[in-house]
Amino acid sequence: MTGNAPGRKPLNRQGTAAQAEVSGQPPKPRKLPAALLFTDSLPDDLVEVGYVGAAYGIRGWIKVLPHADDASALLHARRWWLLRAPQAGVVVAPAQPDEALCVKIAQSREHSGTVVAQATGVADRNVAEALKGRRVWIRRADFPPPEENEFYWVDLIGCAVINEQGETLGEVSGLIDNGAHQILQVAYTLPDGKPGERLVPFVDAFLRTVDTAARRIVVDWGLDY
Repeated sequence: MTGNAPGRKPLNRQGTAAQAEVSGQPPKPRKLPAALLFTDSLPDDLVEVGYVGAAYGIRGWIKVLPHADDASALLHARRWWLLRAPQAGVVVAPAQPDEALCVKIAQSREHSGTVVAQATGVADRNVAEALKGRRVWIRRADFPPPEENEFYWVDLIGCAVINEQGETLGEVSGLIDNGAHQILQVAYTLPDGKPGERLVPFVDAFLRTVDTAARRIVVDWGLDY
């Protein structure tokens, strides 16, 4: 991820930061184009897929760091919602955050592990820099169709996990990628009422069926594993 070296102050062509330092006044925040502001209710199927790491070039392009190794969903969507970074622990889009932005993507492509994109209405580097740090959300409906026997992690969250004996192991709360394969984080309640977690490898050796429509995953895994 790129960024300004410690101690340096970013300057625009007019030297705003330097002038502010001399006058003793803080630099004025960059204004975002009014056309980008989104005042309607946010779609209820938004999924966070990355964040804006930096401006890219001088023509208003932005560089996005995807959360997943596969950026196909980000590249496939033609409309992105750019929201301010949420508070720690928040993993869903707020109902209507302050200064929510909605941009139509004119061009996007992969670039050295990131995605660079040009949004309609953003043609100035200063505006692109003002977007740095915003989280990128897209609609689940805009994801490309998965290949056979492939699943998006967002579709697995909340699925009930049951073994071949019909015993309920819990509910998928997340996934871990250990480099070799993915692991289901299965949340359940211990006899004393405290939360527990089972880790089930998401591999063919233990998977029997995955039915995202029915919100049900059957695995070869015991209650006492």
